[in-house]
Amino acid sequence: MLDYIVVGLGLSGIAISQRLEDRNKKFVVFEDNSQKSSLVAGGLFNPVILKRFTLAWNANEQMKIAIPFYKELEAKLQAKIVYPVEIYRKFFSAEEQNNWFEAADKPLLSEYLDTNLVKEINPNIPSEFSFGRVRQTGVIDTDVLIKEYRNYLKNNNKIQFERFDYSALQVNEDSVNYNGVSAKQIVFCEGFGMQHNPFFNYLPLRGNKGEYITIYSEELKLEEAVKSSVFIIPLGNNLYKVGATYNNKDTDPQPSKTAREDLENKIKKLITCKFEVVDQSAGIRPASKDRKPMLGRHPKYKNLYCCNGFGSRGVLISPMVSEQLIRFIEENVQLPQEIDLQRFNKKHYKA
Repeated sequence: MLDYIVVGLGLSGIAISQRLEDRNKKFVVFEDNSQKSSLVAGGLFNPVILKRFTLAWNANEQMKIAIPFYKELEAKLQAKIVYPVEIYRKFFSAEEQNNWFEAADKPLLSEYLDTNLVKEINPNIPSEFSFGRVRQTGVIDTDVLIKEYRNYLKNNNKIQFERFDYSALQVNEDSVNYNGVSAKQIVFCEGFGMQHNPFFNYLPLRGNKGEYITIYSEELKLEEAVKSSVFIIPLGNNLYKVGATYNNKDTDPQPSKTAREDLENKIKKLITCKFEVVDQSAGIRPASKDRKPMLGRHPKYKNLYCCNGFGSRGVLISPMVSEQLIRFIEENVQLPQEIDLQRFNKKHYKA
């Protein structure tokens, strides 16, 4: 008998799988390639919300856990995943500059916000009011991470590429059985796909569609990430990722013409040089009603678990909460109330 079945291999599924590997647990992953939000993500790790110059939820703790976690994965997979990249926030007014300085005075933000403003970072990105630099930022190459981790599991016979059939899951008192695979526990890491999960679709999961375009420009020569009305992230070889959109009304996973036009218009206002759009991608981010992760044990079945609801910050959130969930299961260490899915059970779960 296995210790775990894991359903889904995005950022959540990888983090859970790695925590199980660290504990020498026997597990198998089921993955059907239906969810793309982790693959198309920008991959930026940035502790600061750059619209309001505030620290993201639990960002300090997340940073301390996430960066070593991805460094360990680099060594394990023998693949480059972590890229330090500076982020510069373009200011639009003197008031924004003042807000930046005020934020930088706060103890939790001072280590991240540089008070030495930069007049120019690139001749093709003009700014009347300069730029602010965010420290300790970078990019996780989620595309390489997912593909390499998938290959790692495949080489170790720990993954099955097939759609998970919920009707075939037998839940017993102390185990689960799925098409002849028996395990003590099962963890669902399905992202927005959780809406189809009859065990956890009672949770108030909200889809938030994010779209990116990739542009090619020989003139831009940009090595930093820049935040304006959109992010522009250097990919190398004169390619740049531009995004992202946020649309909580559209749950069609296909890229849209409207989003492409919106992103093109915004990048035209940010850079002054020529570029061409060479690709577009879309994914549905899994978000919760209160913008906190949703993880924990099913209210009826004690060996069914969920790890979901990371929104747009999965790169930083998943290493931290995956450890919390596995400690909850294995060591009975209580989950923080703000992320425990029990907070929704009284209102949303009907036995």
